[in-house]
Order: sequence, then C-alpha cells, then structure tokens
Amino acid sequence: MQSNLAIAQAAMPGSKIWAVIKADAYGHGLENGLHGFALADGLSLIEFDRAVKLRELGWTKPIMMMQGMFESVDLDVISQYRLQPVVHNHEQLEMLSKARLDAPLHVHLKINSGMNRLGFLPEQTHDAYSRLTAMPAVGAISLITHFANADSRDVSPDVATQVATFKKHTADIQAEISLSNSPAILMHPEVRGDWIRPGVMLYGGSPSSGDAASFGLKAAMTLSSRVIAVQSIRAGDSVGYGSLFRAERDMRIGIVACGYADGYPRHATTGAPVLVDGVRTRLLGRVSMDMLNVDLSPVPQAHVGSDVTLWGDNLPIDEVAAAAGTIGYELMCAITPRVQRKVRS
Repeated sequence: MQSNLAIAQAAMPGSKIWAVIKADAYGHGLENGLHGFALADGLSLIEFDRAVKLRELGWTKPIMMMQGMFESVDLDVISQYRLQPVVHNHEQLEMLSKARLDAPLHVHLKINSGMNRLGFLPEQTHDAYSRLTAMPAVGAISLITHFANADSRDVSPDVATQVATFKKHTADIQAEISLSNSPAILMHPEVRGDWIRPGVMLYGGSPSSGDAASFGLKAAMTLSSRVIAVQSIRAGDSVGYGSLFRAERDMRIGIVACGYADGYPRHATTGAPVLVDGVRTRLLGRVSMDMLNVDLSPVPQAHVGSDVTLWGDNLPIDEVAAAAGTIGYELMCAITPRVQRKVRS
C-alpha cells in the first residue's frame, strides 16, 4: 500500500492525495488502509460509521464523504467528527441551508462534467456555489468532478472534453479542485489539480486494461489456500456440480479449500488461472460454496497441503477477474468475513 501510494505521489507531484478507502479499503480492511496510507493528505470514503472509526483510531487529517449526507441527521456526525461532505444535489443544499452547526464545514461541490452519475449540471455550478457561500453552515468550498473514461482514449466523453467542460464553468471561481482518479493519475499526467483521488491503484489493481505491474504497482492482497484432497480421475469422468468439466484423459485434480462463500467468484469457469506450489495451472468445473477444483497435471509433485494462490503475489487479480468476466475491484471487495486475514509489513 505504501509503495503504491508513493507511485501516485510521483505521478502527480505537487498534488495532495485523497486516498480512497471506501468498502472497507476495497476489502483490505479499514485499519490496514489507515496504516498503509498514513502519508496521504486525506482519506475518502462513503460510510459514516467507518469515518467515525477512523477518527477513533486516531486519524486527524481530513476525511471526505464521497456521497455526502443522505439525510439531515448525517450533518450531526459530519460536524462532530469534522468530516468534509461532497455536495452533489439540490436536496443536500437544502439540508445545509437549514443546518445549525457549531462550526462551518469544508464542502466539496461536485460538478457533472459528463459522467452523468452525481453532480450539478455545469450550467448550475455558479448558482450552487453562490448558495453555498451564503450559508452559515459552510466555510471552505472545493470543486470536484469525476472522469467516466480515463482508462480509455477512444470513448466519449474523453478526459479532455470533461476537463474543458469543468474549466469552462469554474474558471472564475477561486477554489481548490480535485479531478484525477486512478486511471487519470497514471495515464493522463497532463491533467492537474490541487488534489488527486487514487483508489484501486493503491491496492495494486490495474485501473485500465493494462497490467498493474506495468505501472509499477504491487498487489496488496493475496488470496491463498491449500489443497485439501487429491483425486485421480479417468478419461470421461466429470468434476463437481453440473459436471461442467469432463476429463479428456486420466488426470489428477486438487480440491482447494476456497469457494464463493469466501469471495471467489462462482462465475469463474474452467481455465481461470491458479498457482499450486507456485506453478501456474487452471480452475476446473464449477466453483462450490466452500471448494474449487484445480488441474494438477502441471504440478505432479502437488499433494494434500500444497500451497494455492488464487490471486495476488505472482498472479494478478485483474487476470483472474478477466477470466471470470468481471474486474479486480469486485474480487477485492467480495472477500467475506470468514476468510482469515494476515497482515504483512
């Protein structure tokens, strides 16, 4: 985590960093995120209980609430724990206009520059900004937007278009700005802002179709298990529920103690990469709740107790995700509570 944070810092020198730790630090654990990103200038997330936990754990620097308040009562928590909400709709403006707080808040005005998810329309920027500046509950105001296609140069709206839209409607507003997410940080160094918001890159996931290692990123999570049984099957035998894999020859297979109840994707199919004792092999058949099956043909020495890496060290999570028809983000966030965590430093 620390290494990946340093890469973000080096990619955008001079910009301050919001390290994104939503979804329990992308499945890596909130406390691990707190320690791994101790050198970040701020932390950014969505969940209010997690933000409170960060304060209780000793984080004193800024905390951004990426979706702001969901109801007026959230402002009590925001005020008490010195949180900085994103303001992205008129309903939130109304909440703030009625708020009576002990001290003015630092808020982040979100502008919809083309993502069409959250944020005020560009032509509404000045009105929203003027309303915020007139509110006793509001102190400092920053400006923020989010890129839809920073990981692709041939999909509209592209980064340049969104930046142009943002700048056109904010040029005469004196405020700090935050623009770049992980793919923009790594692939669009020409985009500059006061703050950047790295997310998946901090955990060693690729923010694009490229290999994370090509950006110098390191896997922060390794999902590992062991072989708990070995079966010798004959040509024509099937494996697992639905008999989705049928052997074309006599072979040895390993049964691994990991399944979809642990967070390994059930929709992964035969051929998804796996390491057994450091040797690359493949998933066979359907993933069960607590087990999955692997081909031991490339690993003749494998036995009960052999180490299995499902993603992480020497097996990029994005490669496994691609084989399962999803993205590394989902695999990170899907690890379930019953999986034992071991922290490496």
